[in-house]
Amino acid sequence: MDQEQLAVMIPMVVCTGMFAMIFGIVYLRNRERMAMIERGMDPRTATDVKKMNHNAILTWGLLLVGAGLGLFLAFLADCIIKPDSDTAPALFFSLIAMFGGAGLYLAYYIQRKHDRKEVE
Repeated sequence: MDQEQLAVMIPMVVCTGMFAMIFGIVYLRNRERMAMIERGMDPRTATDVKKMNHNAILTWGLLLVGAGLGLFLAFLADCIIKPDSDTAPALFFSLIAMFGGAGLYLAYYIQRKHDRKEVE
């Protein structure tokens, strides 16, 4: 296959795959609800088991903020220091990982502090 054919095929395959994935999720969710109705269960009450974890929102938010801050600082360091091209990717990956980890630690600290307040 040459480059032009591949350039046309990739968007078609990606769009088809995304459609199939969304269709499959909706189809399986509908099928699960229909099976619950057939057994005499109420699908609305069964979704209470799948409550949203509010701590996960905090964790993901702080992880993404930390990764974004690390990416920004790596960009600034790359512009100011001008390291050779071999070490630039290492700088980006290391700062993203370090600040992402700091965001996760901060989320853990906030959750632990919140849990201690609930106990008291």
